Amino acid sequence: MSQLVSYSLTDGVATLTIANGKVNAISPDVIGALNQALDQAEQDKAVVVLTGQPGILSGGYDLKVMMSGPQAAIDLVASGSSLARRMLAHPYPIIVACPGHAVAKGAFLLLSADYRIGVDGPFNIGLNEVKIGMTMHQVGIAIARDRLSPAFFQRSVINAEMFNPHGAMTAGFLDQVVPAGQLLAAANAMAQQFKGLNMGAHKKTKLKVRKNLLDALDAAIEADRTTGLN
Repeated sequence: MSQLVSYSLTDGVATLTIANGKVNAISPDVIGALNQALDQAEQDKAVVVLTGQPGILSGGYDLKVMMSGPQAAIDLVASGSSLARRMLAHPYPIIVACPGHAVAKGAFLLLSADYRIGVDGPFNIGLNEVKIGMTMHQVGIAIARDRLSPAFFQRSVINAEMFNPHGAMTAGFLDQVVPAGQLLAAANAMAQQFKGLNMGAHKKTKLKVRKNLLDALDAAIEADRTTGLN
């Protein structure tokens, strides 16, 4: 598929693996490659497993792009937000197999999936935007409000609190935590379980359940584009 996002199809399960440097930064090219991989998975009618490199799913948006100018940052966040919306409305189940850290946009990848499996260990998962001087964008607020447990929403978004994998499961970033060596086996077992769903009913129900969120994201994406990220 690409050097940034590899694509492997086995027994109706498409595994998408992000590989972009030490922190798996989410760049415009990575987003493009993820969209291309989702196009292929949809064509293959496959359940999706999205993962990263050992120890990390992603550390967030590419800071070189984010620091290169306000418009570049707005464009990158907008494309990442559109990717999140697409994942939330994808017609086939998406599982994220998180092999370690998932920070900022990495954590939003978790919040954009149907099922999330993390690995036990000294890993940080959460939304650190406020800590590094970024005002949380409207799309981020909308996704976090919908997907996080209510008691953890403001702790995550306003206080930039980070969680270990078990804390992330309580907060709503993860659904399951397994030993590191069992991550892909657990993800593939869940994918096989999901293959038993009626995919037409899955798609229609997902769109019904998430209608308010998807409508809110459409408005938030436009708001972030027009008013900026501050």
